[in-house]
Amino acid sequence: MNIAIICFSMTGLETGEKLKKALTEEGEQVTLAKKSRYLPDSIAVSTSQWAGEQFRSGKDGVIFIGACGIAVRSIAPYIVGKKTDPAVLVIDECGNFVISLLSGHLGGANELALRCAGYLEATPVVTTATDLHSRFAVDVFAKKNGCAIFHMKAAKEASAALLAGEKIGFYSEFPWEGELPEGLVLCNRAGKPLCRECLAVSSGADIAPPETGIAVTIHRNCLPFPNTVHVVPPSAVLGMGCRRGKEAAPVREAAEECLKEADIYKEALCAIASIDLKKEEPGILALSEAWSLPFQTFAEEELKAVKGEFTPSKFVEKITGVDNVCERSAVLASGQGSLIRKKTGRDGVTTALAAGNRRIHFE
Repeated sequence: MNIAIICFSMTGLETGEKLKKALTEEGEQVTLAKKSRYLPDSIAVSTSQWAGEQFRSGKDGVIFIGACGIAVRSIAPYIVGKKTDPAVLVIDECGNFVISLLSGHLGGANELALRCAGYLEATPVVTTATDLHSRFAVDVFAKKNGCAIFHMKAAKEASAALLAGEKIGFYSEFPWEGELPEGLVLCNRAGKPLCRECLAVSSGADIAPPETGIAVTIHRNCLPFPNTVHVVPPSAVLGMGCRRGKEAAPVREAAEECLKEADIYKEALCAIASIDLKKEEPGILALSEAWSLPFQTFAEEELKAVKGEFTPSKFVEKITGVDNVCERSAVLASGQGSLIRKKTGRDGVTTALAAGNRRIHFE
């Protein structure tokens, strides 16, 4: 994690230096700022300006060693949402209490608070209801599995239902390991429970299928429940080919159209793939950078060795030596996964999609 700490007194500085040392020894990148005329090298900007700089620079964690009020007033103008805000902690200057203030789950503030409390031999203060009641939290589940999460209103409904003692549904396009958490009912893609015993009330009568549930999916329109939270694993690969020197705009448009027609989240992608003849192709490199995805390329012989039925092209084979680039590269980069969208062409750009083998874990 990239963590920024700020303190406001000599006692706070001692606590900050102790915490910085412990975090750095664990491999974290840590900076320690001081804001006081009585401390050397005090920052010139206001605490609020400093906080804004940390939010804008993409820090993973921001720690205030001082009063909660200072932290709240400083970060208030920059709070956007739990999917983007960094973890924010407040620690009293004596290091007695470590408070998880913002982004407890997705931002990792709760986990960071527990770690920091351990380093300082302090008391962690975590107020998230699902943590307090030891209930399953879908956002924590998504984060621990490296997944994106969508439909946050439904995620709130899921937490509220579990806290009220109700059951929610669970459907997954991917195999999963571990024990299904308490309160979750395994369902099919239509939202129908697969275990009748899970939904039996004391009288023996069945209750209605869950109104709220979780779908582990890469498809936007996979909606098994009236209120469906999407947990999206980065498991798909976008295979690409294009004419030499193709501009960035049509390459991106073709990629977006491919995902739209396949009903796939962009966040479901884990890589872009092609033949090594295209490793310096500017349009694909621009897309790779814009979407923060690795661009993997393969040699002709590697692509020829990929097993499966692919859409042949004599023209592509004449140019590259391989009868199909985008389909074969997508399958190879996905770990010999399944081809979920065959080659399509648009304005000199070809695309295909393959889904890799991904397992979801419950702890």
